Amino acid sequence: MLSVVALNYKNPALLRLFLASLFRTLPRNYDYEVIVVDSATSYETRSVVQEEFRDVFPAITLVPVKENTGYTRGVNLGVAAAKGDYVFVCNPDIIPLPGSIERMVAYLDGHPKVGLLGPKLLNFNGTRQDSCFRFYTLATILARRIGFLPFASRVVHRFTMHDQALDHPTDVDWLMGSAVMMPRAALERVGLMDERFFHYFSDVDHARRFWENGYQVVYFPDAALYHYHQRESKRWYWFIDALFNQAARWHIIDGSRYLMKYGLFNTTRTHVTP
Repeated sequence: MLSVVALNYKNPALLRLFLASLFRTLPRNYDYEVIVVDSATSYETRSVVQEEFRDVFPAITLVPVKENTGYTRGVNLGVAAAKGDYVFVCNPDIIPLPGSIERMVAYLDGHPKVGLLGPKLLNFNGTRQDSCFRFYTLATILARRIGFLPFASRVVHRFTMHDQALDHPTDVDWLMGSAVMMPRAALERVGLMDERFFHYFSDVDHARRFWENGYQVVYFPDAALYHYHQRESKRWYWFIDALFNQAARWHIIDGSRYLMKYGLFNTTRTHVTP
């Protein structure tokens, strides 16, 4: 069985669109459940799940949380409620294309060494979004935050893996947490996300731990999903963001915790055979 874990925060309209697209694209006889983790829960979101889609998805579960739990805690709550052999974690700002989710399950089923799988994410004009990356370095952080530096474009180009074609399944350092799938067996070995990270860098940390526990992290372009993506943590320059942009402050705090955990120069995968 597949468990679809959707993380919602104050956006019932997007959640409604996501659930409707999921119903349209997955076959009626497909064995799956849907779990909605609703941070800062509201009556409107609860009514979307419990009234509008209860008949559509008999196996739908709402996990309401009073406060804003952040991405990391939300994932862990959803995974704890999931019963499936595979867990697909996503934000509700995605629209899967027909067959994509089933192809991800089939790929994991046939590749037991893969512990974390990410689809190709598309803008609504059909262009590919950056969703697989190399590990952060100090140069990467500076280049992304202060983009006018002479070396910035070259550093970011490598970080976002624009030096590779990415037209076939590819081992990558880490995957954007907007849409990822994991086998239950791998999750049990690796463990839940590190809740020292509130919203950012927990996907980077989790990918590291999959590699450390002997699993591959793979970008899978054979599955495609539309994704309404906005980079909320970067609007102006670093010092201005830190003053006026809450998402940027979360990003800086979580980034500091990540660097304290791994150091500035630990950028290689540690792969241990299970």
